[in-house]
Amino acid sequence: MHYICTYFLFAYTVMHLSTIETSNNNMKLPERIRIKDIARLADVSVGTVDRVIHGRSGVSEASRKRVEEILKQMNYQPNMYASALASNKKYTFACLLPQHEEGEYWTDVETGIRQALAAYSDFHISIEITYYDPYDYRSFATASTAVADRRPDGILFAPTAPQYTRRFTDRLNDMGTPYIYIDSNIREQPALSFFGQNSHQSGFFAAHMLTLLAGDSYQLVIFRRINQGIVGSNQQERREIGFREYMRHHHSDRLIWECDLPVGSKDDDFRCLDDFFATHPAVKVGITFNSKAYTVGEYLLERGITDFRMMGYDLLGRNVECLKRGSIDFLIAQQPELQGFDGIKALCDHLIFKKEVPRENFMPIDLLSKENIDFYKF
Repeated sequence: MHYICTYFLFAYTVMHLSTIETSNNNMKLPERIRIKDIARLADVSVGTVDRVIHGRSGVSEASRKRVEEILKQMNYQPNMYASALASNKKYTFACLLPQHEEGEYWTDVETGIRQALAAYSDFHISIEITYYDPYDYRSFATASTAVADRRPDGILFAPTAPQYTRRFTDRLNDMGTPYIYIDSNIREQPALSFFGQNSHQSGFFAAHMLTLLAGDSYQLVIFRRINQGIVGSNQQERREIGFREYMRHHHSDRLIWECDLPVGSKDDDFRCLDDFFATHPAVKVGITFNSKAYTVGEYLLERGITDFRMMGYDLLGRNVECLKRGSIDFLIAQQPELQGFDGIKALCDHLIFKKEVPRENFMPIDLLSKENIDFYKF
């Protein structure tokens, strides 16, 4: 009999949601539905409703069905922001990034990560950053194992070669740990979300711009930072693939040289560049797909070479200085701070606020020169 009364009370509430008065306490249901309103209609405790909303155990099947039906009929949307604040649950996020020097590309990514940490500090998140050598796959394996062993709530990381990344992602999938890719994406091993440029399209675009810059020059060079055959970034490799695809389709007659710069000192770089330009004096156009275009730009300035056209990536201070002084003609930017911030935000949205997170989030492909660099926010 008690259940029948509750059922009719629920039916009447659905029909007259904004003005209903309960038969027991003559109290109107507010326009904003609260958990205690749901509990009263389902004739259960507030704790029971809370457990149903958050998918926790400890609720009988009959009570769960009653609560879920009322939630559905009322189109109830829980205030996850308030719930997260009230829960006092702590979240630890791990970030696995390539080793780098202060002022390089990944410094800006870390700035974005720390900005997100400050923005979401009310929700008791903490962040641990671990580094790996991008030119040593064993370093990634060791660092990623150590990160997984700590069992963080979520992980943001820059993947290395797919075959080495898979060992890490397979373990995270087994653990049920959400992870975000940053800078480069591996679609065959999908993460919860990815933040970065479309690498292939970026390289395709760069080839188009470089050929316009080259004019009648039919030779060009790709400068690559490499160590024992390892480029150090999926992003760079895929940019080069897109670049070469454009050249095959539109300028198959162009001759493309490669100049591999070892991981070493400035003197080592300059010796390699001296050798290359002495051997290929007709090459007047070049590009690098990593963030160290300044390596070539500073060389051109020191050697007094003014007839070489150069493109690169990322708004590092040294790159921008070369751009303004004319030894680099164009830089392609990709907003690393935003990638770092949005990567952490995506983990918060998924874990704390139970929001759906888009799978791929592409950064714009911005082309900058000395004429417009001062008007670009970075």
